[in-house]
Amino acid sequence: METTDAAAEFQKIEFRPDFQPDISLATPATHDGLRFWQFMVSGSIAGSVEHMAMFPVDTLKTRMQALGSCPIRSVTLRDALLSILKSDGLLGLYRGIGAMGLGAGPAHAVYFSIYEVSKEFFSRDNPNNPAVHAVSGVFATVASDTVLTPMDMVKQRLQLHNTPYKGISDCVRSVLKDEGLRAFYASYRTTVFMNAPFTAVHFSTYEAAKRCLMEVSPESVDDEGWVVHATAGAAAGALAAAITTPLDVVKTQLQCQGVCGCDRFKSGSMRDVIRVIVEKDGYKGLMRGWIPRMLFHAPAAAICWSTYEACKAFFQQLNGNGT
Repeated sequence: METTDAAAEFQKIEFRPDFQPDISLATPATHDGLRFWQFMVSGSIAGSVEHMAMFPVDTLKTRMQALGSCPIRSVTLRDALLSILKSDGLLGLYRGIGAMGLGAGPAHAVYFSIYEVSKEFFSRDNPNNPAVHAVSGVFATVASDTVLTPMDMVKQRLQLHNTPYKGISDCVRSVLKDEGLRAFYASYRTTVFMNAPFTAVHFSTYEAAKRCLMEVSPESVDDEGWVVHATAGAAAGALAAAITTPLDVVKTQLQCQGVCGCDRFKSGSMRDVIRVIVEKDGYKGLMRGWIPRMLFHAPAAAICWSTYEACKAFFQQLNGNGT
């Protein structure tokens, strides 16, 4: 009797072929209508597109900043470009791009997701607070630099003139054998020390510039949103790059020391590196490569932010939160 009653109850259940389970509870939205993994995917795509597109300019910057063991004259952007084309051809501008490809995606996934989560946590009722954007950017760069620094070191060594490494795997093996694991993070402190102010200026400037542009022309935000993001990103990238160039020079020196005639430092301290640079090339040596650095970061930030915001918009529509 009980079995018959159970079967009868089972037959009363209404089956819906169009039923779709709600999996949003497993990955709840944070803010902007996106989930954590969607921020990571958007950031990964944006970072990869940015670095791949701007890699030749980054190669020029590295060549200009690498300091040899003898007193030298300042290398201009033209000198660096002609030197690369003469010795390595056009492909020389892309040496090390594989290493950056391996590092940029994961690093920017961490970068943007940590930024978004931190911004949401600290902003509370004031999402336009520039201090919140700056602090969130610092948290983001500390985390992402842990992922990117080893591949950035490999990338920069491959970019050098007459590099002794045949490729990524050869460089990794050689560094591990000759210098140890510590060499991959020789510039980490300097990188964080550089990227903390860089990111603080970058994110706060970007958010402020984006807000101003939207207020100036609110009717065109939906139609020309990518222009707003690209313009704000370019301004933020250029300003942050100019301010932090001396620290970027120090970072390059630490990552390339002992390779292709570059100086090897007795200690990994910033003071030691700065002293050597100033002795050899004067204080202007601390600004070596500032032009290609700005030429890199202005369009790179424009590409990165417009790509990132476009990916966010795609996920918002996918989640049913698009306008």
